[in-house]
Amino acid sequence: MMQIGDVFPHFVLADENGETVDSAGLTGLRYVVFFYAKDRTTGCTKEAQDFTALYPKFMLRNIPLFGISGDSPASHQKFIAAAGLKVKLLADPDHLFAKKCGAFGLKMMYGKQVEGTIRSTFLVGRDGRIEEIWTKVKVDGHAQKVLDAALSHFRHEQVPE
Repeated sequence: MMQIGDVFPHFVLADENGETVDSAGLTGLRYVVFFYAKDRTTGCTKEAQDFTALYPKFMLRNIPLFGISGDSPASHQKFIAAAGLKVKLLADPDHLFAKKCGAFGLKMMYGKQVEGTIRSTFLVGRDGRIEEIWTKVKVDGHAQKVLDAALSHFRHEQVPE
């Protein structure tokens, strides 16, 4: 299980356009990664739309947002168009990266234990270390909590010593 202070794992994943996103290019940036189960499902759509609604506030501080699921780039493109999303969506078809982050495994769903995506969000700091982790996320209000945490970390960097 990943913890605050751990180095966030390196990733190279295809985005909704089939272009490669390499986390090595994010060095020096704070960014958010949220894992969700499936494009165009109710909870996942709401979560992505909530992050999209706050997108301008994240981008004001140059904090990119990445949603990751097992869906294909083509599915992500349709999801973005249908839901009016602004967040970058990445494809993890075999859930290998999600497993590495502890965001895929056994979970309870409708009273049964099943294997699947564990809705999780990571705030990664400029140094590549995890600043905040949310697991078993409840969608309502979650994007705002992530923004508040990101802004809190940003403010702490601005405090003169």
